[in-house]
Amino acid sequence: MPAKSRTYQPQKVSAALTAQSEAVRVVVHQLTESDLERPTRLGSWRVRELVTHLSLALSQLSAVLDLPEVDGPVLPLADYAALAGTMAGFVDAATTEHTAAGFAGPPKEVAAEFDRSLDAVLAVLVGRAAAEPERRVTFLSGHPMLLSDYLVTRLIEAVVHADDLADALGLDAFPHDREALATVSRVLADALAGQVPGGAVELRVPPFAVVQAVPGPKHTRGTPPNVVETDPLTWIRLATGRADWAAAVEAAEVSASGERSDLREYLPVLC
Repeated sequence: MPAKSRTYQPQKVSAALTAQSEAVRVVVHQLTESDLERPTRLGSWRVRELVTHLSLALSQLSAVLDLPEVDGPVLPLADYAALAGTMAGFVDAATTEHTAAGFAGPPKEVAAEFDRSLDAVLAVLVGRAAAEPERRVTFLSGHPMLLSDYLVTRLIEAVVHADDLADALGLDAFPHDREALATVSRVLADALAGQVPGGAVELRVPPFAVVQAVPGPKHTRGTPPNVVETDPLTWIRLATGRADWAAAVEAAEVSASGERSDLREYLPVLC
C-alpha cells in the first residue's frame, strides 16, 4: 500500500491511545524514587524526564483543541516522521522546563501530575477528538494537521516512549495495546516507503505491515529477491533509532535476504 494512501479510523485510534495510555499510567504509579532517577536510552533524560515528556506529548492533544482552527495545506501523516526529528531541541527544552515545574517531586506527586494530564486527555478522547476528525489543528512546528492524523502522532509517542520506559526499568515486557502496536508499525513502515521510495525491498512486519521500498528493480510476482522481516517492536526500535541494525540481524531479530536488503543507511526514519 502506498505510504500516503493509508488511513486510520479515529475511533480505533482513540481507543488504542486510551488503552496504551492507561498501561503507562499503571507503570508510572509503581515508580519509586530510585526508578525516577534511572538513566534512559534518550541521552541525558532520566525516567523522570521521560515521564514528563510522555505527559507533555499526550496533553498536547488537549492544548491543540483549545486553539482556533487553522488554515493552509495540511501536513500529511506520511511526512510526520521526517519533520518530528527537527524539533528535538524544542522538545528537550520543554521537557526540562516542565520537569522542574511539576515533575520534580516524589513519586506520588509525579504520579498525581501524570494523572491530571492523562485524565484531561481521556476526557477529550471520549468527546471531541473522535467526533471532529477533519478539524485542522496546529502541529508543534506550526503546520496544520488533520485531527485524525494528529491522534496517530500521539499514539506513536505513547508506544515508542512506553518502550523506552520499559527499557529503562528493565521490564521484560510492556503490555502494549495490540491496535496501538499495529498502527505505529504501519505508520513507520509507510514512512520508510515514503522516504526511500522504490520496489527493490519488501519489508514485512507481521502481522501488521508489508511495504516495498528502496530504489531498484520492482518485485511483481513470486518470492521477492530482497526481503526484510522482523517483529513489530523490533521494527519500531529500528525505525526510531532505539536498536542497531547489525546487532538486530546478529541476534536474529531481523531476517534480511538479498543483496539490497541492508536497510541501515535508511534508518532511523523517525528520530
